[in-house]
Amino acid sequence: MLNTRTTSARSARGDAALWTVLAAATGYGFRDAGSASLALDLVLPLAVLAVAVPWSRRRPGAAVVLVNGLCVMGLADASTPGNAHVLSLAALSCLLGARVAEARRPLLVLAGCAAVDLATCAVLRAQPVWWFYALTVLPAALLLPWLAGRHWRGRRQLVREGWRLARGLEERQHLVAERARLTERAEIAADMHDSLGHALSLVALRAGALELSPDLTDRDRADLADLRGTIADAVEQVRETVAVLQDPPGRDTGAGLPVNDTVEDLLSRAAASGVPVRWERRGASPPLSCLVERGMYRVVQEALTNATKHAPGCSISVRITHEPDRTRVSVVNAVHVPSAGGPAHAGAGPASGVGRGLIGLQERVTVLGGSLRTGSGSGGFHVTAVLPHRATTAARTGTPAPGPVTAPGRPAGIHGPASPTGTASRPDPGMVPDPRMVPDPGMAPDLRMAPDPIRAGDPDTAPGEVLPESAERLASVRSDARRRSTLAFVAPVVAAVFFVPSAVYLAWQLTTSVLPPSRYDELTTGRPRTELAPLLPARAYPYPPDHARSAPRPPGARCEFYRSGRDLLDEVDLYRLCWSGGTLLTKDTVPAGRP
Repeated sequence: MLNTRTTSARSARGDAALWTVLAAATGYGFRDAGSASLALDLVLPLAVLAVAVPWSRRRPGAAVVLVNGLCVMGLADASTPGNAHVLSLAALSCLLGARVAEARRPLLVLAGCAAVDLATCAVLRAQPVWWFYALTVLPAALLLPWLAGRHWRGRRQLVREGWRLARGLEERQHLVAERARLTERAEIAADMHDSLGHALSLVALRAGALELSPDLTDRDRADLADLRGTIADAVEQVRETVAVLQDPPGRDTGAGLPVNDTVEDLLSRAAASGVPVRWERRGASPPLSCLVERGMYRVVQEALTNATKHAPGCSISVRITHEPDRTRVSVVNAVHVPSAGGPAHAGAGPASGVGRGLIGLQERVTVLGGSLRTGSGSGGFHVTAVLPHRATTAARTGTPAPGPVTAPGRPAGIHGPASPTGTASRPDPGMVPDPRMVPDPGMAPDLRMAPDPIRAGDPDTAPGEVLPESAERLASVRSDARRRSTLAFVAPVVAAVFFVPSAVYLAWQLTTSVLPPSRYDELTTGRPRTELAPLLPARAYPYPPDHARSAPRPPGARCEFYRSGRDLLDEVDLYRLCWSGGTLLTKDTVPAGRP
């Protein structure tokens, strides 16, 4: 309710400001007119504007018709067709284009207004200047502002659609990152079930075996029975927790993936498949926990997957360095140099992917207490993970906003969370860690995201690719904006090509038929035309009014008319010269106003 009241108040203030500007223009025109009628030329136009301006929001076509009526009153004026209401007509026509999306009904309104203007000139048998005004000035005040308003509306709509799509992409990016985080945590929880559940089951089995020892007392056997029951309860609680975190039935993200594979087995299979990979270990191999082993496996696997997908044929170097308290895993693929004319790139960066694999990889590494860094560098694209020998859980400091994994200097995209230093920002370790780190060669089908609407809407989209609805809508808005811009540019050019020649010809006729008053006074009746020819203009005025044509003339005489001034938009007195047999018979003045 408050928002509605605020919008209404803002609209009322805008209408009041517009009415004030148009009323000022009307008052200036009234003052400049001199002997105009106060009621018809000032009070009535202000009242019409007071009705038309608010109507321009609900009925913009009716508002244009009302103001066009004020311009028709100018055509009925005997002194001049021009008045200040043309500015009001142009302003409301612009609002018509900005507030009405369709084009058919506004065009009908504009055509109707132009027809009324021309019909008024025909009924009143207006002078050529009035016709020129009705054929040029009034149509320009109707059409050109309307085109400008439509162009303005199209640009605003394009900006709104762009921001709406940007918000949608940002929300989807956060959803993608959060889904990858939750999926990876579910896999870790299932991995923990496999390892911790197995270990607890072995402890329960050993406790049950000790119960049968003949050297134990009854109290020892009772304690072992309680211990075995506690362990069984713990195993059941682990299973219940993992059941809540696991994927819905029917989805098996780790189906067909080896659980007890080693990094050496993974690299050997890659080399046997033709991948140019070499690897080395440095330092004595320490005893690593199951979770760290699976994390190291996952880092190498994801890096190999990205390298073979985004830079096929590039050499890949894998180095595992064991330090006293941590293990560093580094995977580098060389810069890919394609054939001549093709662009070189640095290999396995996820430029065309959605980065879900890196999001899940970062989640796994940081839950284990390690860090992950990815990005282009010297020698190619680097994926470096530092893992502790024993999985640790950092203190929870709040849930970080999901974002993209990136390297220093790279803008954050949708490939993982980014930190100011380029290291992947830590996810929330306070959630249940779930390390069932099953390898994920190539991202799972259920993790694929729809194509980026902005990329899909580009001209470079592959033929046959299905565009998302958002991309189609954005392309449609862009097309409408381009069409309006083209129309706004072409329409004035076409109008100029149509009207300018006729306007120039009319102006030429009016200016070359002017007989200055000083020369008119030198003309003497009874003298032959050959003597008076130097004083006469090049041609006679071809459009005298009807009352001048019908004025009495000497019998048998042929009369010509000449304008007394060069004012093109104002009616001036006419000089009538009547000739008989090449001799000036009479000369008189026809007043500008009608008798």
